[in-house]
Amino acid sequence: MKLDHLGPRFGADVHDIDLDRATDDELAEVRAALVEHKVLFFGGQQLDDDGQVRLGRRLGELTASHPVVGGVDEAHPEVYALDSADNGFADVWHTDVTFMPRPPLGSILRAVVLPPSGGDTNWADSQLAYESLSAPVRDLADRLTAVHDGNREFGYYLAQRRGGKGSVWDGEVVTRLDPVEHPVVRVHPETGRRGLFVNPGFTSHIVGVSEAESRGILDLLYAHLTKPEHIVRHRWRAGDVAMWDNRSTAHYANRDYGTAHRVMHRITLRGDVPVGPH
Repeated sequence: MKLDHLGPRFGADVHDIDLDRATDDELAEVRAALVEHKVLFFGGQQLDDDGQVRLGRRLGELTASHPVVGGVDEAHPEVYALDSADNGFADVWHTDVTFMPRPPLGSILRAVVLPPSGGDTNWADSQLAYESLSAPVRDLADRLTAVHDGNREFGYYLAQRRGGKGSVWDGEVVTRLDPVEHPVVRVHPETGRRGLFVNPGFTSHIVGVSEAESRGILDLLYAHLTKPEHIVRHRWRAGDVAMWDNRSTAHYANRDYGTAHRVMHRITLRGDVPVGPH
């Protein structure tokens, strides 16, 4: 397995591996590389939905497709279809499913239908972003807690399209999206590195400060998280698969392809409860 690094510590193209036929040792290498490089790209793969699910089960425990949105079909309840023809856009910076008490460990995304051009996806390194903050701002962020709320994005979908009954997540049927609190700085459970764990998609406010202070703090952190030196960008090709560590990244899908069709299939690995520095 050969890695071409996209940055000193963030992002890598992986060569010479067939994910559908990989050995246990090869997948152990992939799993270690995922933690180290945070987002990995694999070209020329031949995965279908069955193969994607098999791969996910070899790398960890799969979740339902999404707490609110059902699977792509009855045979694949783990596969979340992001279809531009059905409002399947992700054109806001976010980290997957942080509005649940136990967000996913990571995600595996497969290109199914690509537009003739556009539709690139960007990932931000939340650990590098944290480490490049000035020391006083890091100290402040270390002590903060934020609220994450999925209602803004998925509340209507749960009520109107799922009839108030979502998927089974962590052993319980999701019937409402109660806001949850997570530390603003998350300590990675495998490396101990700290990273920013707030995102414009799902973070609503900082706990214990005024609305104006919350808005100012979050705007500062978002602007810093998405600085160009913290980002890698992937131009999709047929057969591409991306994996990312949800505990140390945020991502954004460009919505620049007009009325062209774009379909991506995603699965997520069960994660743990975020833990902060204190």
